[in-house]
Amino acid sequence: MKPFHSRTKIVATLGPASAKPEVLYSMFNAGLDVCRLNFSHGSQADHQSVLNTIRDLNKKYDYNVGILADLQGPKIRIGLVKEGGINLINGKTTVITTNECIGNEERIYITYQNFPRDVQKDEIILLDDGKLQMKVLSTNLKDEVVCEIVHGGILTSRKGVNLPNTKVSIPSLTLEDRENLEFVLENDVDWIGLSFVRKAEDIIELKEIIAARGKSARVIAKIEKPEAIANIDEIIAVADGIMVARGDLGVECPMEEVPLLQKMIVAKCRAASKPVIVATQMLESMITTPRPTRAEVNDVANSVLDGADAVMLSGETSVGEFPLIVIETMQKIIQNIEQNNYPFNPDKFLKPKSPSFLSDAICDTACFLAKQTNAVGIVSMTLSGYTAFEISSHRPEALTFIFSSNRALLNTVSLLWGVRGFYYDNWESTDNTIIEVNEFLKSKKLVKKGDVVINTAAIPMEAKGKTNMLKITVID
Repeated sequence: MKPFHSRTKIVATLGPASAKPEVLYSMFNAGLDVCRLNFSHGSQADHQSVLNTIRDLNKKYDYNVGILADLQGPKIRIGLVKEGGINLINGKTTVITTNECIGNEERIYITYQNFPRDVQKDEIILLDDGKLQMKVLSTNLKDEVVCEIVHGGILTSRKGVNLPNTKVSIPSLTLEDRENLEFVLENDVDWIGLSFVRKAEDIIELKEIIAARGKSARVIAKIEKPEAIANIDEIIAVADGIMVARGDLGVECPMEEVPLLQKMIVAKCRAASKPVIVATQMLESMITTPRPTRAEVNDVANSVLDGADAVMLSGETSVGEFPLIVIETMQKIIQNIEQNNYPFNPDKFLKPKSPSFLSDAICDTACFLAKQTNAVGIVSMTLSGYTAFEISSHRPEALTFIFSSNRALLNTVSLLWGVRGFYYDNWESTDNTIIEVNEFLKSKKLVKKGDVVINTAAIPMEAKGKTNMLKITVID
């Protein structure tokens, strides 16, 4: 059984640095909860190998580490440029073309075919995470855009392009994304991340494809465009989870706005009982050094204090030199906050007109009772996982132990704040089930004699309906 670590979960991107079974196993034991596969890089064969390793480790050691497949989405890039890069000089002009060529100072190829039709005069173009900036002077609306270089520098091949002022007509699911989606659905991943979400319909389209394939993967909307911020309530309503993707968000939006956008999104997600991941550059310096900067430590700590379900690592664990030390470092930061100054049990207001109001009220009461009785755990039976999402959103100090006969769900809830999932499939009677699950937790040393736990369930058990019962139990 995997050791119990912090309530705030750790998501880590896997890559060459972390793909070996022995490295991954040590990362699991250090506190890694969800593995992210980034489909912007690597072949399907590479990802298949990593998927097999995660599954093998989960099976061998009875772990429930989740898998998040992150689709690239409509990421716009420039094509190849001449060897050594091109030097773009302030005040000069250059042509961005949709006709494929090897780029030079006068002409640069862009992979986005509708680019000349979508941009307008005076709009801003940002390259390489905003390091270089251009302004549109004119477009022929067909295949060429003339730009003035505002902030120049060296531009190398395949760098990303951001268009913060442009209404982009490219679909959210590209042809490449659709091929990768088929692959990840075939592999029954737990979570699918959709990049550059702009509106709720982007998420709905993806969910319809998943449902049509008869799969249960849940969808995380990555927030990294101004349009997504404008439509944030509608996106949260239809997504299963949210990622605050601060890299592109900080390029597409004014960077000084990102800290408050992060806090706003986290608060809205908790109110909606949707998990939220804070991502990008959390311990970036640890790609090449074994110690983080003080600013990075503060950043992780503030994301935990904001109430994020999970904090995410990218290059630090995929290509960095110290993947295990990175996980251990993040775990130390999280645990220090949670043990000393974490804002447990913040106010959460129920919606009386919600169809799930009665179940929500049971979960709310379970968290209130856990606080009043100093309970060490909230123990819940669930088939759909609804109770896990709801209890987690209250951020109780008591740990949340979820028992389910739905094996796929156990990996899914590994993303949820404070939640730990266990397999259970003996639904004979309420009293017997409560005794059995509590004894199981005692045998695993997760609770001990004299501890108080709050048990919730649906009665009658065999009907596996909505949660409608709770009980205070003293472990004997």
